[in-house]
Amino acid sequence: MNSGEMPKVNEELSGFHVGINQFGEITTSYDIDKLNTFLDKNVEDKKFKEVEDFKRNVSTPEKEETLLD
Repeated sequence: MNSGEMPKVNEELSGFHVGINQFGEITTSYDIDKLNTFLDKNVEDKKFKEVEDFKRNVSTPEKEETLLD
């Protein structure tokens, strides 16, 4: 990838930016709770991979949110 080229990302993450401010704090262009919801929905948690009942016990939100809501 060239230095000016943007990486390919999921459509829901379009426009997502991460930075570090002058105090060393991580800043993002999206609400952290919406980012966590996206990760929960799209990334398998390796810690729970071998727990058979995990997927059955996870409650699904009634309304799915996107990062842009």
